[in-house]
Amino acid sequence: MISIKHLLPQNCFLTNLPPLLSKQQLLYIQFLYTMGFSRYVEVGRVVLINYGPDAGKLATVIDIVDQNKCLVEGPEEITGVQRQVISYRRIALTDLTVNIQRSARAKSLKAAWKEGDTLAKWEGSQWAKKLASKKTRAGLSDFDRFKVMVAKKQKSRIIAQKMKELKA
Repeated sequence: MISIKHLLPQNCFLTNLPPLLSKQQLLYIQFLYTMGFSRYVEVGRVVLINYGPDAGKLATVIDIVDQNKCLVEGPEEITGVQRQVISYRRIALTDLTVNIQRSARAKSLKAAWKEGDTLAKWEGSQWAKKLASKKTRAGLSDFDRFKVMVAKKQKSRIIAQKMKELKA
């Protein structure tokens, strides 16, 4: 079998395991061990507000108040979120960060958002696309939902016919 020592850091407890694991098992252990959490609450982290009057809007962490709250701002001209203290329970951390100083002014925050092209990065993410899709579906009328159902049926019928032709 394969040795695990070259796959893991030197101080890892897994390096003392006997070489009885397959290569796939070793790679999976390496993946689990090296996989780290990357979304930390930090100054400049872009967050999605998930509760309250600003629900569904993006904001940036400006300062950390304590272990339960942080100071966020939109910038207001871009996202519509005013500077406010908000609980961590009401926000979801994104992978995006903006390069700003602690307690940055609105003008410097807006400049950092434009410099980093943050809004375009967000709109290109799968998370934003999924939220937009949900919003679109929620706004459909009964007849629109019916048209979607008919289109799905037509699509599956065409796929089934093509698969039948390929098998024959």
